[in-house]
Amino acid sequence: MLDAFLDQQLAAIRDADRYRLRRVVEGGHGVELVVDGRRCVNFCSNDYLGLAGDARIAAAARRALDDCGTGSGAAALVSGYNRHHRVLEERLAAFTGRPRALLFSSGWAANLGVLRALLGRESTLIADELNHASLIDGGRLSGARYRRVRHADDNDFRAALAELREAGSGERGRGRSVPALVVTDTVFSMDGDLATLPALAAMCRENDVPLMVDDAHGFGVLGENGRGAIEHFAAAEARSQVPGPRSPVPDIYVATLGKAAGCAGAFVAGSEALIEYLVQRARSWVFSTAPPPALAAAAGEAVRILDAEPEHRQRLHANIAQFRAGAAARGIAIGPPGSRAPVPGPEAATPIQPLVIGGEARAMAISEALRESGFWVAAIRPPTVPAGTSRLRITLSAAHRPAQIDALLDALAAAMARLTVEVPC
Repeated sequence: MLDAFLDQQLAAIRDADRYRLRRVVEGGHGVELVVDGRRCVNFCSNDYLGLAGDARIAAAARRALDDCGTGSGAAALVSGYNRHHRVLEERLAAFTGRPRALLFSSGWAANLGVLRALLGRESTLIADELNHASLIDGGRLSGARYRRVRHADDNDFRAALAELREAGSGERGRGRSVPALVVTDTVFSMDGDLATLPALAAMCRENDVPLMVDDAHGFGVLGENGRGAIEHFAAAEARSQVPGPRSPVPDIYVATLGKAAGCAGAFVAGSEALIEYLVQRARSWVFSTAPPPALAAAAGEAVRILDAEPEHRQRLHANIAQFRAGAAARGIAIGPPGSRAPVPGPEAATPIQPLVIGGEARAMAISEALRESGFWVAAIRPPTVPAGTSRLRITLSAAHRPAQIDALLDALAAAMARLTVEVPC
């Protein structure tokens, strides 16, 4: 009975051109890969700085493996908290300029842990509609009233906060729950655009509502020193001659170690009180086995490299600029579909460069044509993105060579021209 039901559902997914496959990578996960036995250049990875294959990070992991073995053996509050975990947390706190940081096994676990620890049925969560699925699920699982805000729409955020005031937020959040919380991604994972953090932070200060940001795609990438979207907006404010909102300083900062840092895991950074409360109440942390010490050691070395070697970010942003200019020269329209958020300028361009195709079948056809030409660019389809906005999510890395970027653009222009007739939207 169960299998019959599941087979029916799987058939429906296939019929809608939304069936997903795992492709097997041989060897390291770098820019040049062997995927299902075929060599290709990878343009769909989150390894933004090319650190996933850095020999120094691997060496740090090997040293910790020799010293500590493969597993931590228990949750951190039992016996799983190793010195490598502590060193990494201290390094992350210093790097982000926060009093403390707490290591989680994944970004998903971090977001669920924070939201479920802080919110309850008496709380209100105000959230951007395009937030990552982990923020959406964490908010729903918390039991809080979920106020969905139009993407990057300052007026809608302002209206949501006004509704909160009118409802008497002081009556909410009694007991162990925070009365209200605003949460947003900094860089949106499917569109590559940025939240309007300075304005949002100013609204939160005015209304005495804490702000939580997920800087998964900004950490290590944005800002002169790789401190992420917060540093980027602070620098933009310093350069601007126009008075505006003060630099955003969120109460809760979440980022991942599986993207620019080239490792795995995630962390929450904030005040002493926040981190200590999460140690007591974040269920996804309390009840999870601590990450392997070797992974923490590798991430610690990655953060050291982020801090000491800005040339990785410089190469990345040169590659982004080359891609955007090359796409424009070939008449390829890159960018989010009708976003209210500002499309990042050259100084804030992110590695995520979406090419919105529309229909699922055509997106898949162009992705497959690229694969046949030696380029791996995954087609992103609903439910990951809204219906009618299937896309190629092209991501750039510091490890890409200029010739590889030009070759991708040539292959993409040819595939789009051919498939416009063969596979209409």
